[in-house]
Amino acid sequence: MDPEQLRADVPALDRAVYLNTGASSPSPRRVVEAMTDFAEYFEYEVPVGEGVYTVGWETYEAARETIAGFLGVDPREVALTKSTADGVNLLACAIDWEPGDVVVRTDLEHPAGILPWDRLADLEDIEVRVLETEDGRVDLDAVAAAAEDARLFAVSSLTWTHGTRLPVSEIAEIAHDAGAKVLVDAVQSPGQYPVDLEQWGADFVVGSGHKWLLGPWGSGFTYVDSDAIDALVPRRIGYRSVETPTDPEYAFSEGASRFEVGTASPLPHVGLAEAMDLLEEIGMETVESRIARLTDRLKDGIDDERLLSPREYESGLVTFRVDDPEATVERLRERDVIVRSLPYPKAVRASVHAFNTAEDVDALLDGL
Repeated sequence: MDPEQLRADVPALDRAVYLNTGASSPSPRRVVEAMTDFAEYFEYEVPVGEGVYTVGWETYEAARETIAGFLGVDPREVALTKSTADGVNLLACAIDWEPGDVVVRTDLEHPAGILPWDRLADLEDIEVRVLETEDGRVDLDAVAAAAEDARLFAVSSLTWTHGTRLPVSEIAEIAHDAGAKVLVDAVQSPGQYPVDLEQWGADFVVGSGHKWLLGPWGSGFTYVDSDAIDALVPRRIGYRSVETPTDPEYAFSEGASRFEVGTASPLPHVGLAEAMDLLEEIGMETVESRIARLTDRLKDGIDDERLLSPREYESGLVTFRVDDPEATVERLRERDVIVRSLPYPKAVRASVHAFNTAEDVDALLDGL
């Protein structure tokens, strides 16, 4: 598999120039076919063969192994979830909060990383402290000041607003020195460039497969460092959460799978595992170099006054000012060029993936 073969395997690209992967990506045929084949096997053959619970559990574990390998962690540290927001909520509700506890987040977070903390502030009397940033950057001295008496520090690895990579490992070290746990929203990172969660040093990482990973909706994942798992007490429980479901004196599973409550469709994670295998075949270094080359081409066509993302490559997200973002997005859609507007900053954002081409970039610039 190479980027050209990947492009040919994504039917949606036959109809339009798609530059909105940062919101949601169209999946390749190979991913959809893997899910379709599994669905037919699971529904037609398994019930009268090996049994749905046997195959279901084996499929969960196979997907967990693939996700863990792609992210560089132990499979026992991975929970299969539905989305980034699902993972944030699971973790937020599993911490034994006390009145006056402090959660720090940046002003660059997606609503998925804002609303759960605002809700907890209403329910648990915690303080949500917002770290102000500038041009998609955090000041590490400000990080240290904000984290000083915090219980948790929540931050994105890659900003959805500017496409800037934040220094996750440095932030984690500072927060840990202050005694805070660290939760990273990583939804914009895996699938764009090589990611090794062990190197980040975060306690918790949440993400989803439907963006840069080219997987389907519903294919989320949550990483919990083995040293941090005992700090979490899930509020939900089911037979997939515990060591022995029939034991009245239940004990939660030792790893992150304690967040998996009961019967759930294996299909999204079958698709995500296939998408990860596909990206591994291309090679994440190849994916990243192609994204960098194409984003450079796009930025060359946008002047400094309009470009809000860094001039130098950091990611495939390119944000730029226009006079009327919503109208511009609609006008481009009429030309079969798909991008999106942002609520803050008021701007347009293009997402460039490895399946895009120089012609796609030029079509956007021509439309602008």
